Amino acid sequence: MILFEKTFSSTLRELAETLSAATVETWTFDDLPARRAAEAAFSARGVSAKCRSAYKPLVVAFRDEIDTEALVRADIVFPRHPQAGPRRFLLETYPLVAMFPEILFSFMEGPESDDLPVYGVRLTYADGRVEDLSVTAPNRVHEDYAGNAALSPCGWLRIDGTEQSLDTDYEQIFHQTMEALAGGNWKKEPFFQELFIGVSLPASDEDLGVGDEVLSLREALHEDFYFSALELLAKFSGRPAGYRDFQPGQIVPDIRQGEKLSVTVELRPYDAASRSDHIQDLESAGRALSQVQIAAELEKIPGRRYFARSVAGREIAAVYHPGTDRGVIISAGQHANETSSPVGTLRAAHRLMGRSGAHFAFCPLENPDGYALHQRLIRNNPRHMHHAARYTALGDDLEYRTGEVLFEKAIRLEAEKLLPALLHLNFHGYPAHEWTRPLSGYVPRGFEVWTIPKGFFLIMRHGEGWEKAARKLMTQVTARLNDVPGLRAFNEAQIALFERHAGETGFEILNGFPVMISQDDRHRLPMTLITEYPDETVEGDAFRAGHEAQMATALAAYDALQDLSLDLFPSPLVA
Repeated sequence: MILFEKTFSSTLRELAETLSAATVETWTFDDLPARRAAEAAFSARGVSAKCRSAYKPLVVAFRDEIDTEALVRADIVFPRHPQAGPRRFLLETYPLVAMFPEILFSFMEGPESDDLPVYGVRLTYADGRVEDLSVTAPNRVHEDYAGNAALSPCGWLRIDGTEQSLDTDYEQIFHQTMEALAGGNWKKEPFFQELFIGVSLPASDEDLGVGDEVLSLREALHEDFYFSALELLAKFSGRPAGYRDFQPGQIVPDIRQGEKLSVTVELRPYDAASRSDHIQDLESAGRALSQVQIAAELEKIPGRRYFARSVAGREIAAVYHPGTDRGVIISAGQHANETSSPVGTLRAAHRLMGRSGAHFAFCPLENPDGYALHQRLIRNNPRHMHHAARYTALGDDLEYRTGEVLFEKAIRLEAEKLLPALLHLNFHGYPAHEWTRPLSGYVPRGFEVWTIPKGFFLIMRHGEGWEKAARKLMTQVTARLNDVPGLRAFNEAQIALFERHAGETGFEILNGFPVMISQDDRHRLPMTLITEYPDETVEGDAFRAGHEAQMATALAAYDALQDLSLDLFPSPLVA
């Protein structure tokens, strides 16, 4: 059932073909080839034009316009606006420091103003030459689809010195699609099985040459569509935005590169059959495993099998490997676009099963519907985060699910029945490059701390009275992580870059690794250790480094639990 369908004309191309003036400056959501083509078309008609990016304008200015040859220093005064966080525009300079390591950058906040945001830039060259310039960052204040005031990048037009806002095609396709969704007859959760938002966007991804960083208008549109749709639909259920137990159905923005800008929104049945089957060496896997291989690798582990069913009907398989050690529950794939966790935990489980006394329950893929969607989406955009695949086919986070029919969550409850463990090892990842929502305030609401990578870190949540045991365990785990080749250096480099563009991480550092240790009584087990590796989108050596860190953490935490003395526990327990 098609809800909305439309093709949009190119704003920039139309301007280049029709606008008459002596000088023109544009800010649009177009890639570099499109902007250069428009400048050439303007020039052919006798118009002097500069076509700039409305997305991350300072980064693009340094890459495309500013003379960086023999540039030794750049002093940047970033704007502040009352409708944005104090570091919003500093964050948008990421990853300049890493892109130009030979340049000494300094950042200073400017006065707060509701005027058009502008970066002040002073450039100092090796020959002593100094240049001052301004870089405009057009933004507008508006109400987003959660009903909040937001300051978002927008199109802008300067004609012979006269300025005005510009409603670009990129903004039109987003807002008109969202308005079509707002007009839907949404009554009861789940509202649909699959809400498919198929977009053709004539914009290529532009590699920034730093880690996994890219300028991707397609990826940004995916993120804005997915989370804006969640926020909008939550209002129909009378829920606050961000509740992880909200069950609208599976929202699937599929943003592909194409010649014309177009969108089709339709309701579809669940994709219950797609299944990837590629095989690679587990120890050296350079990308996400297939569903077929995950199942095959799990079958190699001896023990009692137990199962659950996903919302779309896929089997969720797990194994209980009985032993004499203190038992550990190990899970991966809760958020299915975090793909290093199934590999790292399978590698760890294969090592544990060879030990005398090893005692664990293990599920390598808790969210198979999300994983199937991720495998589907990465066929066209392998370097995108695809947060549409994060949650289940109901649209919720399985950990927060309540009710009589638990689907995916049932696999955890069964593990706890089979193994009354003291420790749950819950393996996760997060974006390996910047995460933005440029049409909804730039910074992803509710996920502000995840906007740019900050290395591999660990979260420990413990019950009342378990603080000493939890801290001892974390101390031992982080000490062991120093043995993983390159991991600490990787962390230090990412944290240093994060702090230049976003400020302090806010983490405690334990044996050189960032950690968060806190009491949280919502978990049923006394201790829950959560890993967070920046793995979304990486492949090759970067992916291998990710699952190596995940495996090392699993083994270190398992050993640390065995080493804990009973006097650290809040009450007498059987060792």
